[in-house]
Amino acid sequence: MSKRPGRGRGRGPGRGRQGGPYAAGPGGECVCPNCGKRVPHQAGVPCMQRKCPECGTRMVRGQ
Repeated sequence: MSKRPGRGRGRGPGRGRQGGPYAAGPGGECVCPNCGKRVPHQAGVPCMQRKCPECGTRMVRGQ
């Protein structure tokens, strides 16, 4: 197979599938954007699906 410019396999650097903060891994915590309540993150349960135990607002992933 000859190597010619522009004939790559399309596997160069790209955005990948890291997912950013929405795929932050199993650790960390969920934070309520309304009242600031913090609860431990549960693996397999996105923070956005959880509701704050104090005010009922949907939670977000903490830093």
